[in-house]
Amino acid sequence: MTPEEAVARLDMILAHAWMVRTFLKHADEIQDDEGLLEVPRTVFDYCRAVEPARQRGDLKDYLHRIRGKLPKLRRVAERLAAEHKRVSDHTNFQMAAASLSGCVRQIEEVLAALPKPAAPPPSPPPDPGG
Repeated sequence: MTPEEAVARLDMILAHAWMVRTFLKHADEIQDDEGLLEVPRTVFDYCRAVEPARQRGDLKDYLHRIRGKLPKLRRVAERLAAEHKRVSDHTNFQMAAASLSGCVRQIEEVLAALPKPAAPPPSPPPDPGG
């Protein structure tokens, strides 16, 4: 998969995550639950973090940010999956949890399909005569 293909696919996945965020942001059931309110906030931060790089067409920075912030997104997806029943087991919450978990899995799959970034060249040894 090329970086261009990856970014196009990731943009689609982020659109799905954004819709989960929108549902949760407006869900009365979680408005007093700081732990679950962290979910829509984190999705917002994750999506917005890549936006400037996308607008500049900087695919390397976009992918760097997607990778770097993925652990936080994974953590809140796991939280939603584990805790949504505490506030509601309605189908909307079940589907939101499944959708966000699916987004995380798909992001991981896209990143895994990319060629590994090249390691930076080694630093030259210090000059002993210095």
